[in-house]
Amino acid sequence: MKPHALVTGVNGFIGRNLCAYLKEKGYFVRGAVRYNRRDVSGVDECMSVGDIDESTDWQQALAGVDTVIHLAARVHIMNDPAADPLEAFRKVNVRGTERLARMAAKAGVRRFIFVSSVKVNGEGASRPYTERDIPAPQDAYGISKREAEDLLACVAAERGLQTVILRLPLVYGRGVKANFKNLITLAGAGLPLPLKGIDNRRSFLYLGNLVDAIYACMTHPLAVGEIFMVSDGQDVSTPDLIKMIALAMDKKPALFFLHPAVLKCLGVLAGKKKEMEKLTGSLLVDSSKIRDRLGWKPPFTLEEGLRRTVQRHRAS
Repeated sequence: MKPHALVTGVNGFIGRNLCAYLKEKGYFVRGAVRYNRRDVSGVDECMSVGDIDESTDWQQALAGVDTVIHLAARVHIMNDPAADPLEAFRKVNVRGTERLARMAAKAGVRRFIFVSSVKVNGEGASRPYTERDIPAPQDAYGISKREAEDLLACVAAERGLQTVILRLPLVYGRGVKANFKNLITLAGAGLPLPLKGIDNRRSFLYLGNLVDAIYACMTHPLAVGEIFMVSDGQDVSTPDLIKMIALAMDKKPALFFLHPAVLKCLGVLAGKKKEMEKLTGSLLVDSSKIRDRLGWKPPFTLEEGLRRTVQRHRAS
């Protein structure tokens, strides 16, 4: 019989691609969504579970499942209308995750893969983040992911569930949206961009590398109980990233110098302070642990990942 995997958030950016990858690896893939089951393709079976919180009934979705990959989460929402944003994040990301983990252990699930975020480590450090860092999340999303990780450790200790946690930087690939999609559009437009003076370094993770890393954590015996930072392993500045995207589009980048302090002021005036901080700031992760412990190597370089992302972007 094929091993059975349950993927939550299957209609999301990562979920759609992960399911296709797991099917290629011989898994029977069951997808879980809140409500829009008709929008899901590429799975063997799809189930609606309703809202994810402390009372979600996962029993039917977990039947016969060997491995759970928990992608579903409340993520950043611009102009969040929630009266208590942290409580709204906790409802889904903390209590919802604990509920799923406990029901998974009760159902006999062997391994539970939890997709977390580098935001658990913090923000603004000049050195690469590692798994050894003392967590210092700065926003409601990061706090909720940290709390979920802690509860998973409790469930693992109490119930024997094999847990693996992946902390990710920005993920790009087919279907990427938000800031990375905007960068692709800007690089392809051929317009002069005032980004030449930015001297930063950022880590990224190509979707093809992420799904391969998830598979390694699903199958490798040494992954159990571990936290892994995952990245492409090639850190670049924003200007270099723009150049690489433009090259993948057969375009010539047009960058000129404008002092980063001026850029930040313009970002504040335009109401884009956070976006400008991401564009000019650094965020690095050290992914050597997963490479050393599991022998995992990213199957795609940053250049290959960008080229494939651009090709998909053009075709859409």
